[in-house]
Amino acid sequence: MKQKTNISGWLQSKYLLIIRHEENFAEKATIKFSYVKLFLVVGGVFVLFSALSFLLVTTVLSKWYDPRIDYVKMNSTMLEMEETIDSLMVQMEIKERSLDNFRNVLTGNVDFAVFENPVDEETVEKQADDKEALSEIEAEFRKSFEEADNEQISFVNNANSDLQQVFFFTPIDGVISKKFSINEEHYGLDIVAKKNEPIKAISDGTVIISSWTQDSGHTLAIQHKNQLISFYKHNSARLKNVGDVVKAGDIIAIIGNSGELTDGPHLHFELWYNGNAVNPEDFMAF
Repeated sequence: MKQKTNISGWLQSKYLLIIRHEENFAEKATIKFSYVKLFLVVGGVFVLFSALSFLLVTTVLSKWYDPRIDYVKMNSTMLEMEETIDSLMVQMEIKERSLDNFRNVLTGNVDFAVFENPVDEETVEKQADDKEALSEIEAEFRKSFEEADNEQISFVNNANSDLQQVFFFTPIDGVISKKFSINEEHYGLDIVAKKNEPIKAISDGTVIISSWTQDSGHTLAIQHKNQLISFYKHNSARLKNVGDVVKAGDIIAIIGNSGELTDGPHLHFELWYNGNAVNPEDFMAF
């Protein structure tokens, strides 16, 4: 019991630390302390240093020396790459399907049920098997169409009296830089307009092609009534997808300069009636 009292008294005893000048012993500072306060201060510093060390080890130092951090980063990067590859594969399948749809439109073999259904594995495999046959059909169709003389084209245009009675929206306000010409194999109009100018649907219809091609860039095609199809090429962005129903005047794309067959920002606009290209200027004012 006496020992406990002595220890308690020793811890609580107060001391005075006097700091004097070395040469003249002048008093510079005095510090009052007890061993209890001293232990508390030392303990607090130790706890603070320990907490700081633990924080550094679990955060900054772990990123520098822990190999698990690099493994987690690498695993996360691999997952992102896999997702990107899967997304690219889906986009490739959609573009391939859109190209096949375009070939079917040119050959007149259009099945609208196909446009409304999503891409499935059977469709992709069948398109791959029929790719060579479709290319031959497309080549024959283009050859027979390009060999048609101006009298035949004029006859087709004159036969479209029902289209001349329909009001069409102008797809874009601008200046025609290149006109429709069968002789030059230019089956539409090139229209130059302001940057980021919206492109509108000329009439009610259903989007049957919405894809990117090497030659025409971002391309849209809309099936209208009376066997009429309108094409909008070289866009900078497509705002509609295959199967979307549009109204006359709806914004469907933004003017651009995409694709290889272009020499500046413009809209290449085509009209096809009953499988024949017609001059858009015969049916709307630009």
